[in-house]
Amino acid sequence: MKMKRNLSQILKISVVALVGFVGIAAVNTDHGKYFEISKNIEIFTNLYKEINTYYVDDIDPARLMRTGVDAMLESLDPYTNYISESEIEGFRYITEGKYNGIGARMNKVGDYVTITESFEGCPAQKAGLKVGDVVISIDGKSAKGKTTDDVSDILKGFPGTEVAMTVQRPGSKKPLKITMLREEVKVPNVPFSGMVSDKIGYVSLSTFTRNAGKNVGDALKKLKEEHPGMEGVIFDLRGNGGGLLTEAVNVSNVFIPKGEMVVTTKGKVADWDRSFKTLNKPVDQEIPLVVLIDKGSASASEIVSGVLQDLDRGVLIGQRSYGKGLVQNTRDVGYNSRVKLTTAKYYIPSGRCIQGVKYKDGEPLDIPDNERTPFKTRNGRTVMDGGGVKPDMALEKTTDLSVIKSLVKKRLIFDYVTQYTLTHPTIPAVKDFTFTDFNGFLQFLEEKNYHYETDSERLLESLKTKSAEEKYFTNIQSELAAIENKILSEKKNDLTKYKSTIVDLIEKDIASRYYYQKGKIQVALKNDQEIKEAINILGDKGKYNSFLKK
Repeated sequence: MKMKRNLSQILKISVVALVGFVGIAAVNTDHGKYFEISKNIEIFTNLYKEINTYYVDDIDPARLMRTGVDAMLESLDPYTNYISESEIEGFRYITEGKYNGIGARMNKVGDYVTITESFEGCPAQKAGLKVGDVVISIDGKSAKGKTTDDVSDILKGFPGTEVAMTVQRPGSKKPLKITMLREEVKVPNVPFSGMVSDKIGYVSLSTFTRNAGKNVGDALKKLKEEHPGMEGVIFDLRGNGGGLLTEAVNVSNVFIPKGEMVVTTKGKVADWDRSFKTLNKPVDQEIPLVVLIDKGSASASEIVSGVLQDLDRGVLIGQRSYGKGLVQNTRDVGYNSRVKLTTAKYYIPSGRCIQGVKYKDGEPLDIPDNERTPFKTRNGRTVMDGGGVKPDMALEKTTDLSVIKSLVKKRLIFDYVTQYTLTHPTIPAVKDFTFTDFNGFLQFLEEKNYHYETDSERLLESLKTKSAEEKYFTNIQSELAAIENKILSEKKNDLTKYKSTIVDLIEKDIASRYYYQKGKIQVALKNDQEIKEAINILGDKGKYNSFLKK
C-alpha cells in the first residue's frame, strides 16, 4: 500500500508539472487546444492512479501504461510507434543494419521459439546453432511461452558477454547446450551482386541502412570494372521495407545526375519541410536499368523506384509496391525511450505521393486507377499517385496463390527442409545443386495430413450461409455442390501444377541452410522468372526503350 501511495504522489507531481508545461505552451499558442490537452492529461493521470490504487488485482504499471500508449498511437497510423529502452537495439538494427547479439532470426512455433535463419560469420553460426533448433532455455531459464521478441531481447546485450542456450535439435534425442559470446552483428544491406548473364549485372539491396548508397555504388562500380562489356543492370528492391530517407537519395544518386530533385517532404511543422537533391556525380546515368519491386517494397524503396520511374531512368517490373508515402522521425521521450512518429508525407519528382489511403488490419488495400490522380513522368508517361508504385510491366506473383501461401504459413516447406538436412550433411555448390525429390515432399505432406482452404471455398461457404438465411439454399443446393466438387477436383492438381514454384522455395531454403543468405539469393537468381523477364527486356533495346516513351 505504501508503494501505491508513493506512486500516487509521483503521479500528482507529474500532473502538476505537465499541466504547468502545457499552460506555458498555451500562452504562446492556441489557448483552447492546449486547455483540452491539459484537461485530458489530468483525466488520464487520475484514471491511471485510481486503477493502480483500487483495482481488484495487482497491476503492472509499466505494462498498463504501455497498453495505453500503444492503443493511442495505433489510432494514428501503422508507423507511429513507441520504442522502449529494451527495444533500442532493434531500432538500431533498422537504422544502422547492426546490433549487439548472436546473429540469428527466430519465429515462434507452438510453445517455443525456433531458429529460422543464421547469419554467416556471426556467433550463432560459429557456435554451431542450426536453423530448426528449438530454444528450450536461455541461461538456465525456461523459454517456454516466450514470444519471439522476448527471446530476441534476452539474446541482445553487450559484446563479449556470454549467453548459454539449450536447444532441442530435430533428429537428436537429448537437448544440446550451446554457449556463445555476443558480438556486434552487421547485416549487409547489399547481400549479393554479380552477373546473371554474359552482359547483364545484378545488384540486390535488402534495406536502406547507413551507407546503402555507397554500397550500391561500389557494387555497380565493381561490376563495370570486372565486366566492361556489361550492357544492363537489374536492381532488386523486392521485399525491401525501406529505412533512411537520406539513403534513398544516395541510392537514387547512383543512377541519376547531381542536382536532381529526388523527394520533397511536407508536414504540419513548416520549418521541418525539406527538399532533397542528389549531391554527387552518379556512378552510371546511362546504362539500361530494370528495377524489380513487389508488395514488400516500401517507403525508401518506393522513393527510389518512383524516382527512377518519374525520371524515365529505368523500367519497373513486378507487382505494385506497398504504398507507404510517410516520413517518420524519432523524438526522445526520456529514460532512453523514443517515439517514432509520422511527421510528413513525401512527394517524388512528378509531384505524386504514393501513400495508401485505405487500410485493413494495418495493411494497405489496393486502390483502383480510377480513384488515383494522374501525374506525368519527364517523358510524358502517365503515372498514378496513392496506393504504391505501379510497375511498367506487371507480373503475377505465384507465391500469392492459396496453395503456396498455405505451405509457407503452415511451415511445411521449412519443416521438410529441416528433415532433409538431417540426411544430407552437405550439398553441391549452389550452381550445381538441384532438388529432385519432389515425390518425397508430396509423401511428407501426406504424412502431415496436409490440406488447405482456398479463397473460393471460403466464399462458397459464405454463399451457402447467406443463401440459407435468405431461403434460397434449397433451390440452388445442387449447383453449389457441383461448384464445390469442381473446386476440390482442381485443388488435387495444384501441387503438381505449381511444382516449379514449390521446388524453387525448397531449393532456396535448402541453400540458405548450407550457404546462408548469399546461397539463397544465388538459387533465386537461377530460378527467378522476373529475373529472366528483366534479362529479356535489357537484351532488347527496342523493347526497353518502348517502355520509357510517352
